[in-house]
Amino acid sequence: MSTAQHLAAIDLLCSREFPAEHGRSGSGVGGPGYHIAELLTSDGFWEDDGTQWEATADQYDAERDGLSVLLADRWGAPQIFSLAGLFERTQGGDEVEDVSEPWGSLSASVPDLHLWRVDGRWIALGVSQWDKELPFQLLAVVTEIDPP
Repeated sequence: MSTAQHLAAIDLLCSREFPAEHGRSGSGVGGPGYHIAELLTSDGFWEDDGTQWEATADQYDAERDGLSVLLADRWGAPQIFSLAGLFERTQGGDEVEDVSEPWGSLSASVPDLHLWRVDGRWIALGVSQWDKELPFQLLAVVTEIDPP
């Protein structure tokens, strides 16, 4: 996908109704109050000494940052919102917190988001990477659910 296609996908997500049920769509996943679109997905399996993995991580961060610059022209500078603490609160221990979607699933694979508040909705960009052996994804999120 090109940058223009990424922007068009985000615009489409902003204009669509949220699904009534959790599930997959052609562009990602959604549920009551949110859409998550997979804008770009890398190849998986990293069998080198880590340099390819690092280069891909850098590439996906650069893709997110470049798209953020264009969105900042529309909506102003993004907030950088860390999900690390949220991830810790949802994992093991005596007091596991139940976090509403999309924030719970995002915290499992996205370290931080570039986040805007526009017309009563949150719009976010993040880079997801579930495990070193799995692909990177550039994600766009549109939700009416406030971050925890």
